[in-house]
Amino acid sequence: MLALAPVVYAADLSNANWPKNNGSNGEAIFEQYCVGCHVNGGNIIRRGKNLKLKALRRYGRDTPEAIADLVKNGKNNMSAYGDRLSDEDIADVTAYVLDRAAENWR
Repeated sequence: MLALAPVVYAADLSNANWPKNNGSNGEAIFEQYCVGCHVNGGNIIRRGKNLKLKALRRYGRDTPEAIADLVKNGKNNMSAYGDRLSDEDIADVTAYVLDRAAENWR
């Protein structure tokens, strides 16, 4: 049973329902608005609340909807960006974060 875990995990990361990362726009948005606190997927404010897949799963933020909601509306120390980013920009940065998390920010 444990031998199957990596296969299930890998399949989970290629979820067809995740938005597609268009590359440059998501990365550019992340660099402009997010990297100040989330360099390399970390979190300089609250260490455990990072953008690594394990943390995203732990806090129920491992879906496009959850990440987009957090980007748009903010929560606690996280600023809201819904007034500064279009829905397309939010979708692009969401896809970028999920792609990077799936690659452990490498």
